[in-house]
Amino acid sequence: MVNDRRPAIIVFVTHVYLDHAATTPMRPEVREAMEPFLTDGFGNASGSHAVSRRAKNALEDARERVAGHLHCLPQEIVFTAGGTEADNLAVKGLALAEGIGGVVTVATEHEAVLESAEFVRRLGGEVAVVGVDSDGRVDPGRLASAVSDRTRVVSVMWANNETGVLQPLREIAEALGGGVPLHTDAVQAVISEDVSSEGVDLLTIAGHKIGGPKGVGALYVRDGLRLEPVLHGGGQELGRRSGTHDVAGAVGLAAALDAAVADRADFRRRVALVRSTFEARVESVAERTVSPELTLVQHSHLRVPGRRNETLLVRLDQSGVAASSASACQSGASTVSHVLAAMGVAEPREYLRFSFGWNSTVDEARRAGEALCDAVGAVA
Repeated sequence: MVNDRRPAIIVFVTHVYLDHAATTPMRPEVREAMEPFLTDGFGNASGSHAVSRRAKNALEDARERVAGHLHCLPQEIVFTAGGTEADNLAVKGLALAEGIGGVVTVATEHEAVLESAEFVRRLGGEVAVVGVDSDGRVDPGRLASAVSDRTRVVSVMWANNETGVLQPLREIAEALGGGVPLHTDAVQAVISEDVSSEGVDLLTIAGHKIGGPKGVGALYVRDGLRLEPVLHGGGQELGRRSGTHDVAGAVGLAAALDAAVADRADFRRRVALVRSTFEARVESVAERTVSPELTLVQHSHLRVPGRRNETLLVRLDQSGVAASSASACQSGASTVSHVLAAMGVAEPREYLRFSFGWNSTVDEARRAGEALCDAVGAVA
């Protein structure tokens, strides 16, 4: 009997993808840029021979391009395995660099920040988690007042991964007055906002949120800041992040960031139209969580009164529409979103997140809007 080991054929029924905040499809130019370093350019960038030098040159070129877009020095860029690792390095790295210090952060942060802060707490560090208002925004003065002599880092997300709400980072930096390093997770913001190192001391980005590959990110670290590494080993990345470099990933991240920055103005115009088309179609069944003036252009976070989000998501999925109820790290979990809990919403299980990306279209918005209206009617 012949053992047929051919892989199973998987058929995807999703026709409208509106979960770009979880991950985005890779841009064609990113795939093209990465391809040489997945084949002939496979060398280890830490080596000294010609094959390694080719990889090293590509790595450093990618570093310079990322630095250029963030308006910082190339040596201030640390390549990581994604946004989660970069957040961990920022929070733990500063809090533990000189003994065990403290962390101040916000209740609506990504789990990568909140769990890093909790880790510092378990080691004996001092942690303050500051609440937000009903829009999910933190008061800069209240945040600054939570800083103590033990605080080594303040971490505030540029834009929330679930609701898309933008934090007043410039006002926060002014309130802190440069007395303690400020870290921001800009993973969601970088595709549509002009994020830069100005006003912050550490900044996180990730490739797969902007049309790049999964498993690669970067952390801007202001020159002169000392970090305790999260990963110990060969001392790559100037001793800040050990491990063999993912050269193809770094090249892909740089190519995705190049494309996102070049496309940013048009992205905002296109996606604003896509979002407004979608929200106009569903206004009879859903209501916005926060005013669009306070959010990223690519996020549409909605409440559907009287309907459970998990039921609607199943029906949307059956209709070929991909959306979510929370961050990708929480989707499918039985717990209520910590973001909505911090905002004090009355019925957290009535909320859905639709997020648009670089390849979203008005036609998709119309089809998704009709599918949501149909789903709401079906579970009346």
